[in-house]
Amino acid sequence: MSSPVAANRRKFLTQTGVGIGGLALADLVHRDSSAVAAVDRGVLGEPHFAPKAKRIISLFMSGAPSHLDLFDYKPELVRRHGEQLPESVRKGQRLTAMSGNQASIPLVGSPFKFTQHGQAGAWFCEHLPHTASIADDICVVRSMYTEAINHGPGVTFLQTGTQIAGRPSMGAWLSYGLGQDNADLPAFVVLITKGKSGQPLGAHLWGSGFLPTKHQGVLFRAAADPVLYLGNPAGVDATSRRKLLDRLRDLHEHQYEGTPDAEIRNRIEHYELAFAMQSSVPEATDLAGEPQSVLESYGPDVSTPGTFAANCLLARRMAERGVKFIQLYHQDWDHHSGLPTGLPNLCKETDQPAAALVQDLKRCGLLDDTLVVWGGEFGRTAYCQGKIQTGFGRDHHPRCFSIWMAGGGIKPGVYGETDELGYNVATDGLHVHDLHATMLHLLGIDHERLTYRFQGRRYRLTDVHGSIAAGLLADTSNIS
Repeated sequence: MSSPVAANRRKFLTQTGVGIGGLALADLVHRDSSAVAAVDRGVLGEPHFAPKAKRIISLFMSGAPSHLDLFDYKPELVRRHGEQLPESVRKGQRLTAMSGNQASIPLVGSPFKFTQHGQAGAWFCEHLPHTASIADDICVVRSMYTEAINHGPGVTFLQTGTQIAGRPSMGAWLSYGLGQDNADLPAFVVLITKGKSGQPLGAHLWGSGFLPTKHQGVLFRAAADPVLYLGNPAGVDATSRRKLLDRLRDLHEHQYEGTPDAEIRNRIEHYELAFAMQSSVPEATDLAGEPQSVLESYGPDVSTPGTFAANCLLARRMAERGVKFIQLYHQDWDHHSGLPTGLPNLCKETDQPAAALVQDLKRCGLLDDTLVVWGGEFGRTAYCQGKIQTGFGRDHHPRCFSIWMAGGGIKPGVYGETDELGYNVATDGLHVHDLHATMLHLLGIDHERLTYRFQGRRYRLTDVHGSIAAGLLADTSNIS
């Protein structure tokens, strides 16, 4: 049995917490009941310095596209086709179990033709004609590298800054730090190409981890109701739903008086945002008003909900409406075999829509303050997996891979190089932590100062690592 002193202490602390926290809660629950009254500016309030980008669109090619067959042309690899991987290049690296048990590991040159484009003379595979056409708008980064060698940890690393699931995703960090610009839409939206296979994409990739749950990504589906449970059930109209939310709000307020938990306020905000989204989401996802010329620019698949083309157009519409982080996923890039036929098919699905997105953002005046990032979780080996004569593939390769970036303060051109076989980074290596630090910098955020205290220490997206890649930036005046 507790003493009166202990009981009084608990009562005092609870009442004090209610008194302080109640000020914020009162402002939230006694607002205009039709929508969220004020836009959340995040924990930072304002960026640390003037940003170049206001939002990010991430085009994630899950499965790891082969850099050697898309952006990193290696004539020496073609010349040495069929030779064994030299130990001087391998440098004792342990190969994965998928190819480490092969009797031989022959080098294999790309079967595709490459040509140079743009002022920087960037090389592009013949199956990327649309991306090649925007060469002067993008920066091809050839020197990315990571420690992850398997898909699950690799994808998680790119999304959350760690290989272990459970940390906040980058979109959640941005929502936490910078808040939202549109009270009727989430700050963080996720779109996944429908009907694709490959490595599974779990909700932890767009989760909030230890951050408040209101910062997690909202998954938009290719369905009549893009967001699950958003629509009213049959027989329930908007007025009835509003009354239900008001009574539910009262119950949460009563709960908060006894248990001042911040998650109660997050729950109230979730319900109110969902109510506002009942009208904002159908409008944002309706492509009927788009000009025919714009629809055609994204390719023939744009009219089919859930395709990569449709999702790219939706990404532009979300960017227009103030969504801060728009995450697109496109699976099936895991070519352990059948690369000569499989890779061109993936390019056909993604090349035109991705290029059209950049051009469309430029047409709308949004490219300058929208950062677009295209890439996967790691690269592919210079040597063959499987039989070199029949539908070869390439194994996982963390030592180097390629991505491209556009808009939002990025300097177009080519950044970094790999060795003559595309096996190791030769110059300007860009680690995953460096990429995240640079992306946050473009948003006006000092990556070392956006932190959250959890279990006795302060965490950040870049953990204790990360350097800004000045060579990627059009303006380096904000780098100290």
